[in-house]
Amino acid sequence: MSRHPESETQSLETESHDDLGVQDFLVSFGRALTAGDGAAIAEMWETPAFVLGEGMCRVIDTREDVEQFFGGARDQYNALGIVDTHPQIVRLDDISDRIVMVRVRWPYLDAQDRECGAETSTYTLAREDSGDDWKFRIVVMQGTERLN
Repeated sequence: MSRHPESETQSLETESHDDLGVQDFLVSFGRALTAGDGAAIAEMWETPAFVLGEGMCRVIDTREDVEQFFGGARDQYNALGIVDTHPQIVRLDDISDRIVMVRVRWPYLDAQDRECGAETSTYTLAREDSGDDWKFRIVVMQGTERLN
């Protein structure tokens, strides 16, 4: 089943619920990221995992690699005046009962809750054997967008 909005960008936040729990998972990730909680972020990743971006191709072998990868993210964002974000799901594809691909726009929010840019990533998420918890398996970072 494929879900993709007809509008430019639409979030599942506008729907009455998210039956897959993907939105909730991404909200938790965003909170951990802006709080600088590397341990919580590491728990959200399956290892090994794979991250691909412009000029970057990286295998994440351990949870310690995840913590190292995201360790300075909060400080980097704060240095740019970014203090918060929330996931805006652009597209969600159910690959199977245990795998989804989701394209997410992350707006950069300043201390006054004003948007000052954004970035987009596509994630392949997999459910653990226990059945309920999503984990990042593959991340493709499309990069930042500029405000006009």
